[in-house]
Amino acid sequence: MSKQAITIVEVGPRDGLQSEPEILATASKCRFIEKAIEAGITRLEVASFVHPKLVPQMADAEALIAALPWIDGVSYIGLVMNERGLDRALTTDVQEIGMVIVASDTYNRKNQGVATAESVAAWQSMAPRAKQNGRRANVMISSAFGCPYEGEVKVERVVELAKQVLESEPAELGIADSIGVAVPNQVTELLGRVAEVAGDTPLRCHFHNTRNTGLANAYAAAEAGVRYLDASIGGIGGCPFAPAATGNIPTDDLLYMLDRSGISSGVSLDKIIAVSNWLEEELGRGVPALLPKAGIFPGGRAA
Repeated sequence: MSKQAITIVEVGPRDGLQSEPEILATASKCRFIEKAIEAGITRLEVASFVHPKLVPQMADAEALIAALPWIDGVSYIGLVMNERGLDRALTTDVQEIGMVIVASDTYNRKNQGVATAESVAAWQSMAPRAKQNGRRANVMISSAFGCPYEGEVKVERVVELAKQVLESEPAELGIADSIGVAVPNQVTELLGRVAEVAGDTPLRCHFHNTRNTGLANAYAAAEAGVRYLDASIGGIGGCPFAPAATGNIPTDDLLYMLDRSGISSGVSLDKIIAVSNWLEEELGRGVPALLPKAGIFPGGRAA
């Protein structure tokens, strides 16, 4: 693996909590984010501007962002699906706007209520608005390796979608395995093809560990030159609109792999494990991450 640094984008406060049955109080969410920052995280997905009836865990998006500390070098991401979501996001001080487009029509309709082409058009309309309002505009192609309803997703489909969304010049292009079906050789192939059309646009990857391949896929992405990897403290969350799509990559376990591989991230594994322990108390149950259970090697269990 290249020794270049990896930036971890912490998605626990958004993609993690949105799929958990518990609804944390705004103050607890704020403390979760503060603890992640104290551990060295500098980019975080903190909220989703969707209808509260669809994702009640994200109903306090505006209140949460208003309560967050504003720290030099730390950037908060708010997820939007349509113009209404962007309107809400622009009433806040969130620095980054994230848009998700699903590679398959069926899943895009389940997730966003419209066909994929309509979401692409929405992105192309929203990206300029976000940038005109001083926000960083990012887009992610999700279910890029497979759909729970349509099956395999062809590489050519993802490359074509990448070309379309790149027309609006995102600050970053994400590729997501939303249901955890990819394996490393697929990651290598797809990222190589996408990189050919992305040019200088940075790539970011979001993997799920649903079938226990998430960390291997993250390693493959890093070897392919990706420098931004999503992860969720404790491994909480998944996607509420995909059957059995559990298993965000645990930030804890990803950090262990990177640290032992000599890859810097600027994040303290000890402190992240402590956040997982705190999160277990907040949720009232254990989290999927293995490092809080097994401890750091060498040195035993971290506090």
